[in-house]
Amino acid sequence: MLHLAGGVALLTWGLHMVESGLMRAFGASLKRFMAKSLGNRFNAFFAGLAITGALQSSTATGMIASSFAARGLMRPVTGLAVMLGANVGSTLIVQAFALDLSWISPVCLLVGMWLFERGKGSRNRDIGRASIGLGLMLLALTILVSTVQPAETAPALRTVLGALAGEPMLNAALACLLTWAAHSSIPIVLFVMSMASLHTVSMSTAVAMVLGANVGSALNPYFEAAKGNDKSRRRLPAGNLLLRGGVCVLLIAACDPLARLLGNISADPGRVIADFHTGLNIVIALIFIGVLDPVARLLERMLPALQLPEDANAPRYLDESALPIPSHALSCAAREVGHMGEIVEVMLRDSMPVLLANDRRALSDIASRDDAVDMLHDAIKYYVTEITREPLEDEDRQWASSIMTAVINLEHIGDIIDKNLLETARKKIKAQLSFSAEGAEELRALHHAVIDSFHRVQALLVSRRPQIAAQVIADKHAIRDLERAARERHLERLRNGLPDSVASSSLHLDVLRDLVRIQSHICALAYPLLEERVAAEAHN
Repeated sequence: MLHLAGGVALLTWGLHMVESGLMRAFGASLKRFMAKSLGNRFNAFFAGLAITGALQSSTATGMIASSFAARGLMRPVTGLAVMLGANVGSTLIVQAFALDLSWISPVCLLVGMWLFERGKGSRNRDIGRASIGLGLMLLALTILVSTVQPAETAPALRTVLGALAGEPMLNAALACLLTWAAHSSIPIVLFVMSMASLHTVSMSTAVAMVLGANVGSALNPYFEAAKGNDKSRRRLPAGNLLLRGGVCVLLIAACDPLARLLGNISADPGRVIADFHTGLNIVIALIFIGVLDPVARLLERMLPALQLPEDANAPRYLDESALPIPSHALSCAAREVGHMGEIVEVMLRDSMPVLLANDRRALSDIASRDDAVDMLHDAIKYYVTEITREPLEDEDRQWASSIMTAVINLEHIGDIIDKNLLETARKKIKAQLSFSAEGAEELRALHHAVIDSFHRVQALLVSRRPQIAAQVIADKHAIRDLERAARERHLERLRNGLPDSVASSSLHLDVLRDLVRIQSHICALAYPLLEERVAAEAHN
């Protein structure tokens, strides 16, 4: 039993490596392929089949389809067709492994190891991971077969299997539980095939276990989707469980007639079980692919979408009804820029405590806000683009241009905080470094100066007063002087062997540089207003 459990564990781990390797290497491409294949249910069926063949996992395909459906990118009918295709795809993997492919195992391991070691930082590394996983799966099959072969002479195992021989429901439940635990029907069906080939179990018992494995395979995506509060994510897995699991549960009562029928097809029980597993899922797909519409409607009623509260970071002021009146629409866009600025201000304000206190939890909170900044950046840019599709007055055109400038620079500030300041914090936390008291105080002073300048530019976005714009530009020179003085004092402390750590020196200088970069983008928000003032004075 220990060797059997180890073989199943190795097979499952190999499957995980194949799935993760291919998802890392081609995950985006697979998702684009799926998105392009959503035209009708038949294309979706073959897309699900192909992606499952690539990922070696119907559970992974089901989770991709569920995420697409939850985001409104896939109709429920199309998603159910993808699930039917994924079920058939997983059986084709069993068909491939039913062949004598043991000689391929060392080849996959050698090629995979070479790609993994040589491909650091590239897609080849992930392809190597998948190749190693495939080699481990084939090696695990060899272990399983060699372990099961002596089963005929093991009295205890034969006694247990003999006791279950007349209990198809118990056999199916056992296989269902094992499949759920392994998160894949592939190792369980292959294990059943091995036992059937060695006549360790009867054909009736093997049929019941294959039916149970299919039910267990349908349970996995459902339990994965059930982890969240959004019931709509469970629709596709629930539909698959209803169709695939329902048919298999009904067929458990007919295990004996099915076993007699299958026994007349071929003398090789293992091949018969593999063909039955494939044929079962093909028949289920043929029966239900034409009647998915009522199933989809039933699932929508049973599992309604979660009514989420309003996202505090979502666009608030981009009123579509204001678009016909450019001045009103631009006012809406300007208010949304203010909202975007508030989020960036929180990121900027909280970034320095994270850097100085090595607060890992606060770091992730700030990083999540950058997603909101990116979302607002795209929403405002699209909204202003819609406004400018029609000819505008000169004043409105300049206003639209200044709004776009503000959006772009705010997004750049968010990126500097997320990709530079927070990355510096991660390095500092990982290396367990700290700044000296003098260095920390210099960083705080420069950070406060940048925040003060950012507050002024926020007031500028509302009032559009040239005097505030001139103050923001003056801040640039003052902050550069602060940065230069802080850098010189830091280097002086290093030369004198004072507390500043050499290891944290580069991080200290990186923070000074990034704060100055943020100030440059703050100034870029003020330049358009000064240019408008100069142009107006020249016109007068």
